[in-house]
Amino acid sequence: MTQTERRIYLLKVLLAEGPEYREMSIPADVTEQKKLLRALVNIRPPRPVSEAFLTVQDEYLREELSQKGVTDLADLTPLSEGLYLWQGDITTLRCDAIVNAANSGMTGCYVPCHGCIDNAIHTYAGVRLRRECAAIMERQGREEETGGAKLTGAYNLPCKYILHTVGPIISGPLTKADEELLVSCYRSCLELAEQHGSKSIAFCCISTGEFHFPNDRAAEIAVRTVKEYRASQNSGIQVIFNVFKDVDYQIYKNLLAAD
Repeated sequence: MTQTERRIYLLKVLLAEGPEYREMSIPADVTEQKKLLRALVNIRPPRPVSEAFLTVQDEYLREELSQKGVTDLADLTPLSEGLYLWQGDITTLRCDAIVNAANSGMTGCYVPCHGCIDNAIHTYAGVRLRRECAAIMERQGREEETGGAKLTGAYNLPCKYILHTVGPIISGPLTKADEELLVSCYRSCLELAEQHGSKSIAFCCISTGEFHFPNDRAAEIAVRTVKEYRASQNSGIQVIFNVFKDVDYQIYKNLLAAD
C-alpha cells in the first residue's frame, strides 16, 4: 500500500463505524483527508478495532513519523549536567519516556484536531493508546487526581513510554497549593519513569497551555523540582525540557544558563 492508500483505507473503516457518517465523503485534497482522519481518531471512543486496521494504521503512522523526522536524545547537547532544552514536536522525540499533559479522564482529548499536546500524542501514537488508558482508568474506578501520573506504552511514537499527568487548572490568582500540585506532577513522573527503568524523560510545559499556569513560574518550578529530585535521589536520569513556543524556550534557556 502507498501512504495515500493507507489513509483512504483508514478513513473508510472509521467512517463505516458510525451511521452518522454515512453521508460523509472522503475529500480529494490530501490536507483535508489528514484533517478528517485526525478528527475521526480524536472522537473515536476506546472500543475494539480489527488487527487489519491496526496493521495499516501502524504502517501509516510510522511513515508519517519518518517524513517528519526523529530527534534523538543522543544528538542533543546538555545545557547543564543531565539537563537538556529542546524546542520541537515531542511526538518526534526519541528518549525513554515523554510526558503528556492529560486531563483527569486520562483517555485523551476528544476535541477534533485540537491543538493541545494530549490530542497530538493520542493522534500519533494511534488508537491503542486510548484503549490502554481507558483500561487503566476502569481498573482505578475514578478520575485521576491532580499531581498524579500513569504510565503507558508509546505505540507508534519513537519513545518507549508515555507518562500521563494531570496538572493544576488555574482560574484565578496562583496559589501555593497550585504550585505544590505542579511540583507533584514532576515528581510523580520522575518516580514512575525510574520505577520502569527509564534513563531519560522529556517534560512538556505542564499546565501552561489550556490550564493557564503562568509560563515563567511553571518553568521555575519545573527546573527546581527536577534538580532537587536528581540531587535528593542521587538520580542520573537525563531530563529534557521540551518547549514549543519561543517564549518558553527563552524562559528555560535563562533558567538553565543560571545553573
